[in-house]
Amino acid sequence: MADKTVMDMFADMAKQINLPKIDYEAFLDIHRKNIEAMQKSAAALSEGGRAVFAKQQEILAEVVREARQLIADFKPGGSSQEVATKQAELARRVFEATVKNTKDVAELVQRSSSEAPKIILDRMRESFASIRLAVTSPKVRTGNRR
Repeated sequence: MADKTVMDMFADMAKQINLPKIDYEAFLDIHRKNIEAMQKSAAALSEGGRAVFAKQQEILAEVVREARQLIADFKPGGSSQEVATKQAELARRVFEATVKNTKDVAELVQRSSSEAPKIILDRMRESFASIRLAVTSPKVRTGNRR
């Protein structure tokens, strides 16, 4: 009895009260995979942010280009009805471009913001399954397992 370490005594006590066996290597692997999932999630968020920023820059360049063209094309000559028609056409084109651009950015934001949480949720499901396998009760260990 004097040759037993404190860890041996705790191990004996755990056996007596049927504490589950813990596979520490499996736990380390679970945590490593969790960290990898967090990195993938952060990368997805970062990539999504870059894509949204690039799209916004593209939209801004397009708006400036179109504004220059519309101003060059808009010559308010003629009757007041012709001027009103040109103004209405200008407003319609600006509105349509704004709606299209807003929709494009919204879709891009939605895609990029839904990918990151999905990575984490998928990893959580895998972790729970792995934890169940890493922690087994003594009754299960001695039964039909393995």
